[in-house]
Amino acid sequence: MKLVYHGHACFSIEANGTSILIDPFNDTCGYPMPDVTPAAVVVSHEHFDHNYVQVAKGAPKVIRGLKDGGKDWAQVNEKVGPVAITTVRTYHDPSEGSQRGKNAMTVFESGGVRLVHTGDLGHPLSSGHVKALGRVDVLLVPVGGFYTIGPREADEVIGQLNPKVVIPMHYKTPVNESWPIGPLDEFLKGKSRVKRIGGSTSFTEAALPKDQEIWVLSAG
Repeated sequence: MKLVYHGHACFSIEANGTSILIDPFNDTCGYPMPDVTPAAVVVSHEHFDHNYVQVAKGAPKVIRGLKDGGKDWAQVNEKVGPVAITTVRTYHDPSEGSQRGKNAMTVFESGGVRLVHTGDLGHPLSSGHVKALGRVDVLLVPVGGFYTIGPREADEVIGQLNPKVVIPMHYKTPVNESWPIGPLDEFLKGKSRVKRIGGSTSFTEAALPKDQEIWVLSAG
């Protein structure tokens, strides 16, 4: 499984020639727009910095974690090429959606690797969430706070799921300097086993690290 970072919370997954775009942002977010022709686009929730499916070229299948314009969770259990896709129901805030609505975490599984994109998760997980997610090898988690969980809550979620690889997302960078979210350094402070690995990386079941690592990707 190959993972490409486009910025903010947007990634592409590639597995055996099948590409899936996750949470694409629109052109007001400051990052270069992804130049992709995916088989599918997955959307965790219906906010402008996560649901700009129009950026995808071709005619991809659109898989939305929420339905009715974001009012309720969808039931997602899909297979796109070799990638199995399911969702777990969460909220965008710590008060059960009363501030920012619902959110879907998405599980992508291929080649023995389970990757979870948490979307705009706004709270630590319940035991039910942890059980529903199952084993997590790679965790894409927001760390910027304000709209999502921040560094402290992200650490709590990481402790709950115990992934092999943690990839932070949804934090302040030079292109979104005016946004009220925190920088990556606040999350990384005091942490060891941090690797900066460029704009993309690949995972295989056999090559996952034995001890947990944080991999920082740069927007491509």
